[in-house]
Amino acid sequence: MTEKKLTPMQERFVAEYLIDLNATQAAIRAGYSAKTAEQQGPRLLGNVGVAAAISHAKKERIARLEIDADWVLKRLAQDATADLAELYTEAGTLKPVHEWPLPWRTGLVAGIETVQERDGEDADGNAVYATVRKVKLLDRTKMVELIGRHVTVGAFKDKLEVEATVIGLAERMRAQRGK
Repeated sequence: MTEKKLTPMQERFVAEYLIDLNATQAAIRAGYSAKTAEQQGPRLLGNVGVAAAISHAKKERIARLEIDADWVLKRLAQDATADLAELYTEAGTLKPVHEWPLPWRTGLVAGIETVQERDGEDADGNAVYATVRKVKLLDRTKMVELIGRHVTVGAFKDKLEVEATVIGLAERMRAQRGK
């Protein structure tokens, strides 16, 4: 079976779709009419050739970036369990950023705010100020939730999947007669 060649606009759609996985926006960026993009996007995703090209491109990207489900779960677990004490010296002062462990430097800290706060007066009655650094952290509860949503964990599934065998009335009657 030979694969159908995509049109230039379909190829552009594939490339644009991989940016944000938004079919409507990808259709617009690929040159389809903004008025019909809401219909064109899903239609294109349903096209066997386009779907195959998207699947192939995703697999190539995963291989190229070496980021897969295992990598994501390892990173989330590392971030969710990172110890805040790693940011401070034994004296309780904040370490310089370059001394922080990698998880803290690459995503756990949302920001650092440095403020001067009044800390009393000196012997001459002049105001004394202390420098206070406030570390704003990302929501680690969200990380745990993302881990829990992984299919093999399934702790926060929105849908419950049930597999059942349904036996019709005729089959039940036959089964009863066979006893």
